[in-house]
Amino acid sequence: MNVLFIASFAVIAPDPPQSRRLYVDVLGLPLAAGEGSEYWHSEKISGSKHFGVWPLRETAEACFGTEEWPKDRTVPQASVEFEVEDADAVTAAGQELEQAGFELVHPARKEPWGQTVARLLSSEGLIVGISYAPALHAG
Repeated sequence: MNVLFIASFAVIAPDPPQSRRLYVDVLGLPLAAGEGSEYWHSEKISGSKHFGVWPLRETAEACFGTEEWPKDRTVPQASVEFEVEDADAVTAAGQELEQAGFELVHPARKEPWGQTVARLLSSEGLIVGISYAPALHAG
């Protein structure tokens, strides 16, 4: 696996309005909501390619296709995504993780916004993604 850089970091928010109050109202981060989503994010914070506040409900939908986080899984506190060179490398990385004994939350798949990602839930309670987002490689 050849990790190129950290593509994204997001806090997982069980209470999105309270999290926005901290990160937007008090810290003054330039976060904006995606269309039809409570996911607030920015690519305009120095030192970070992408920072987000990811509602737990939307996290559950992305990982398990349901609005509630499964009760038999550790509730995540944050998400970190590591970028690789292309979509095929995401698939290979997912297989490498499984061969090393890690259970994927889901294998490599292409999201509607063009990112290919495979995810696992780490023993620390983090969602760890291996991803390829074409927009991060342009120019």
